[in-house]
Amino acid sequence: MDKVLKIFKIVIGVLGGVLLIRILNADSDLLEEDVAMQQSLVSPLMYVAYVILGLCLVAVIGFVVRGLFQGNVKKTLITVGSFVAIVIISFLFSEGQETAMRDGEVLSEYGSRWVSTGLTTFYILIVLSIVAILGSSVRKLITSS
Repeated sequence: MDKVLKIFKIVIGVLGGVLLIRILNADSDLLEEDVAMQQSLVSPLMYVAYVILGLCLVAVIGFVVRGLFQGNVKKTLITVGSFVAIVIISFLFSEGQETAMRDGEVLSEYGSRWVSTGLTTFYILIVLSIVAILGSSVRKLITSS
């Protein structure tokens, strides 16, 4: 399996390098103006990037699911449930209002509420992490003395 992965990495690396060299050798002014040239040079490199991103996502999800079933499932479900509860609480306390954006479009009230939810969730998680760090430090000080 390691031999196959090494060969795959080498093939992807060489392919990406060849596609990058093609882009670097192209006339930059012509590349900006000609859509067909953009598609013939840039699109293949983007497809390679999409494939790599997809493989990374599949690998990450696979390792997470495997780790979930190998580890303590109860702790994992409690952690995920706590996070979902924080998001729900943040959503319930968020407000939204229609907002005009710079490009002339309008962000809906619901979309604005989700932005507020994300920020509130972030703030709650920051506070919880600071409390956890301080609690851990205090616990170490108490047990070491």
